[in-house]
Amino acid sequence: MGRARSLVVLERGRPLRFTFADLMRHHGGGSPGGVAHAWTVLERGLPLIAPDGPPERREIVVRTAFGGPGARDGFELVTRAVTDGRYVVDPALARPERGFAMERFVFVLAHLGAAVTLAVRDGFVPGALIALARREPRSPDEERELDRLKLEMCRRVMAAPADAVYDASAGGA
Repeated sequence: MGRARSLVVLERGRPLRFTFADLMRHHGGGSPGGVAHAWTVLERGLPLIAPDGPPERREIVVRTAFGGPGARDGFELVTRAVTDGRYVVDPALARPERGFAMERFVFVLAHLGAAVTLAVRDGFVPGALIALARREPRSPDEERELDRLKLEMCRRVMAAPADAVYDASAGGA
């Protein structure tokens, strides 16, 4: 499920490398699809906001319409943006015109004046998963199905190149 590649950021000039397995361990595994999206957003976006080399992790700002815990934890491990107050869930970033499943999978990464907006491409967020995730309460069978769908989404996202999963445009939405 994890890619052999790593995400590299700097901590006061010192390189730190993170694998997908690192992000999953930090999160704990309850939302593997969200972790996969955070990984892929960072894999796609970091070179765009820091083209000359790894960015300073504590200078990265993350804004998103997606409030899932897996994504939050993935971004936190790599950037410490949650701890430092640079991680913002902003419902105004949602793009309802993209449809129920994809509307909240919009992320803005910024670093020292550079910014990129990343929006998930069609085929990586199943509508059935989103519908079930938003249903409360859920039966035990529905919880098992939701877990299956999350893992399936994780596998689909991680199997594709980052630029196939996320479209990128310069600037913050």
